[in-house]
Amino acid sequence: MRFPTLPNLIRTFTLTNITTATFRNPAAALHRAPLALTRGTNPTTLFRSMPTIPFLASFFSSQPKDMTDYPVRKSEDEWQAVLSPEQFRVIREKGTEAPYTGEYDKHMPSAGTYECAACHAPLYRATHKFKSGCGWPAYFDSLPGAVTRHTDSTLGMARTEITCSRCGGHLGHVFKGEGYPTPTDERHCVNSVSLKFAKEEDGEGK
Repeated sequence: MRFPTLPNLIRTFTLTNITTATFRNPAAALHRAPLALTRGTNPTTLFRSMPTIPFLASFFSSQPKDMTDYPVRKSEDEWQAVLSPEQFRVIREKGTEAPYTGEYDKHMPSAGTYECAACHAPLYRATHKFKSGCGWPAYFDSLPGAVTRHTDSTLGMARTEITCSRCGGHLGHVFKGEGYPTPTDERHCVNSVSLKFAKEEDGEGK
């Protein structure tokens, strides 16, 4: 019997994880896919290339409810009354928007602030944003104390989820060590629908 080599085992394991994640939420899978697999790749082609075996998704536990005591607290009915259906799906139900479709993916103002779309808390400066090519807005840092990190154990692995520190709204995930030429070693991968851009008072923001 011929056994697979270690590199082939690692590659098979990585692709299997990405494929399984796609069953539950195709867009979310790309949030954690290695950049070598996503850069320059048409996401539609990537999704279509993955086999569909829905029953495998049942082996992974759902993300536990965040029990942090946030300053802004509303019932789910109250959030539904002030958020659009898509905002509610992403911000309150921890969904993910499709890659390359968000309003702020290619938005690169020289000044201004990105706020939480749910509670308007300032989260990121325009100067924190950089071009990552991942399909979602990317920031190398946040305003001090604006973002709270949690362990996300969905999809059978541990990732770092980021939420608004004021209302607990889901923003996305943060990744480290990807080699981008930024002042930090992080990429805050954020859903556009979780954000609202506020121009500077002098009008410099675009």
